[in-house]
Amino acid sequence: MSAPVVTRFAPSPTGFLHIGGARTALFNWLYARGRGGKFLLRIEDTDRARSTPEATEAILKGLNWLGLDHDGEIVSQFENAPRHAEVARDLLAQGKAYKCFATQEEITAFREAARAEGKSTLYRSPWRDAAPATHPDAAYAIRIKAPLDGETVIQDRVQGDVTIRNDQLDDMILLRSDGTPVYMLAVVVDDHDMGVTHVIRGDDHLNNAARQMMIYTAMGWDVPVWAHIPLIHGSDGKKLSKRHGALGAEEYQKMGYPAAGMRNYLARLGWSHGDDEFFTDAQAKEWFDLDGIRKSPAQFDLKKLENICGQHIAVADDAALRQECEAYLVAAGQTALTSAQSDGLERAMYCLKERAKTLPELLEKAHFVFSSRPVEPDEKAAKNLDPVSRGILKELTPHLQNASWDRETLEEVMNGFAAEKDTKFGKLAGPLRAALAGRAVTPSVFDMMLVLGRDETLARLTDAAD
Repeated sequence: MSAPVVTRFAPSPTGFLHIGGARTALFNWLYARGRGGKFLLRIEDTDRARSTPEATEAILKGLNWLGLDHDGEIVSQFENAPRHAEVARDLLAQGKAYKCFATQEEITAFREAARAEGKSTLYRSPWRDAAPATHPDAAYAIRIKAPLDGETVIQDRVQGDVTIRNDQLDDMILLRSDGTPVYMLAVVVDDHDMGVTHVIRGDDHLNNAARQMMIYTAMGWDVPVWAHIPLIHGSDGKKLSKRHGALGAEEYQKMGYPAAGMRNYLARLGWSHGDDEFFTDAQAKEWFDLDGIRKSPAQFDLKKLENICGQHIAVADDAALRQECEAYLVAAGQTALTSAQSDGLERAMYCLKERAKTLPELLEKAHFVFSSRPVEPDEKAAKNLDPVSRGILKELTPHLQNASWDRETLEEVMNGFAAEKDTKFGKLAGPLRAALAGRAVTPSVFDMMLVLGRDETLARLTDAAD
């Protein structure tokens, strides 16, 4: 039986959860969840100068909003430093690494001279094969012994086989002269110790794989399955940056995109399942595989995101959508709903969900639910409440007082009243919208009346008529 799948997401806590990082996390989450495996989270906080608790918090909030739950405890790479150093010393003891006493000044001088002569700047340490008796009593770095000839083949599930000549690989430093491990070593040791079977990450790490494979091979460890995914570009084909708009996952929450729509859209950025554009989480988990990931960069398109989000809003569960609206209001720093407004919003969901592409659009349609009497019409709606229209509303109110409060009856009463006035119901709709919602564009008048109920509807009509 094959070993269970273990994937990981390993961000550096130096800022928010970038939209590219969010997609990497999503791909790892989908791959593990669809195979009954584990999705682990590691914070790569070895850069102490740039790593902050606030950034870690922002990353966790972004993952939480996207609904990407992880298994087990969060691993701190910095806290594992003693273990990383232990592996470097183990390789030294095995003769697969060596002590290098070269100073930074010597290495810099070598590189500058090589550059001036147009030669390779790949540093070859003179200490690789030096006899221990010649070692000075000085600080040293530990370097791995890279293979000197042959080739290293990265078998990548997205990029295919990538071959690198071993004479292009340097004797990478594992442990600096101050005893701190380098990032390349830390990543390999952590991935091995966490049991990671599949490394799914951005293709900007592709060259790192060859150097990391040296450590796996030297330690006799299984090399994970590599899958280096293309980066995300803006609509102009250039690498995604601030000029293309929001970069952080949390910003998309504040703009009111539903998490399910965001997951769906991010999954489609660089991965496809036939022609399917819209799909559920369950389908994504079932369908997602590494073979469906394209080699070329994906383009971020806000219009497509909105379209997908609109479809998710339309089919969302009413209670879940209400909760997401409330979480959006908190994230965007807006006024929270009262319990009565929250109940009204959920009751109204059936007539709000259609054609709303974002949560703010949906909440704008729900304005009639949140309004309290007397309803103040905006400028456009006020034009529909001239003296004639108010007179009509005054006459209409008694017809509704004893009517059964269901759609069929309300339509009959309204259409009958319009016929009495020798007009069409459409002519009554404008004043009714203004009276019930204070807006010119609203859900259907009948839907608003049903959501508001008899007493509130009649009270609002009376206010407007007066």
